[in-house]
Amino acid sequence: MKFPGKIAIMGGGSWATAIAKIILTQAESINWYMRRDDRIEDFKRLGHNPAYLTSVRFNVKNINFSSDINKVVRESDTLIFVTPSPYLKSHLKKLKTKIKDKFIVTAIKGIVPDENLIVSDYFNKVYGVPEENIAVLAGPCHAEEVALERLSYLTVGCKDIEKAKMFAQQLTGHYIKTSVNTDVAGIEYASVLKNVYAIAAGICSGLKYGDNFQAVLISNAIQEMNRFLNTVHPVDRCTNDSAYLGDLLVTSYSNFSRNRVFGTMIGKGYSVKSAQIEMEMIAEGYYGTKCIKELNKHLHVNMPIVDAVYNILYERITPMIEIKLLTDSFR
Repeated sequence: MKFPGKIAIMGGGSWATAIAKIILTQAESINWYMRRDDRIEDFKRLGHNPAYLTSVRFNVKNINFSSDINKVVRESDTLIFVTPSPYLKSHLKKLKTKIKDKFIVTAIKGIVPDENLIVSDYFNKVYGVPEENIAVLAGPCHAEEVALERLSYLTVGCKDIEKAKMFAQQLTGHYIKTSVNTDVAGIEYASVLKNVYAIAAGICSGLKYGDNFQAVLISNAIQEMNRFLNTVHPVDRCTNDSAYLGDLLVTSYSNFSRNRVFGTMIGKGYSVKSAQIEMEMIAEGYYGTKCIKELNKHLHVNMPIVDAVYNILYERITPMIEIKLLTDSFR
């Protein structure tokens, strides 16, 4: 395996587009897998992604597009997966090319449904990719701010810290700063949880709770996250670092956060289905909520915020009632 070698972007959404923009500041060219041929043709013609971050211009001569996932995998050494977690399995089912010798980077902030596995564990257990060849890419970093070239920070997590450092160099630029970490599982679980907590923050916003309560909500959320991480993957970590607390804050407070927007709609009285239809983009926290709830049946961590969001989204308990019960548990 060459490292990082030829880099491929696996996915066509806003975060995939932002990562492609970042990578192309260092790499001469990239491979890019997109599922739809019509999107590829429009991208080539327009010079930008026709559906996401349309203000970001690309020199398409530096991009080798393909809707053939096997072709992209064969011709690449490092694969950056940026597809929504509910759709990852359907993409990978098309694979006939082995990926165990590739360097896999997951920028997916979700859990693989049914298996209830974080993405790094899924690649390791199902596809035999060694842990030292799997990295996770974490924020706090909204794709929209990358498009505007606003200063952003990324964390690369990998069991092999030298590979983490080398890949981080591929991302570092005048508006991107990077750090490295070996807590792959912790970063991934934190990425899932912060989306759930952002939905909670949105629900409270929709219910007209103010900034004072939001601060209490998020301070309780980081404590809840810490309890869960120390149970599911007990290692020496500081959840005050930007990959944990920073990502939680930006996802919970930013207007760019689709999970917060989704939660706000729920708080205002939208049904889950109507909110999903109107958004037209996936709020990963919806799926993450159910996955964390299922995992916690075996872990028994005290997670009142996750429980409240689950009850609202899946048990159809009125947000006003559920959040009122939650407020009584906070201090």
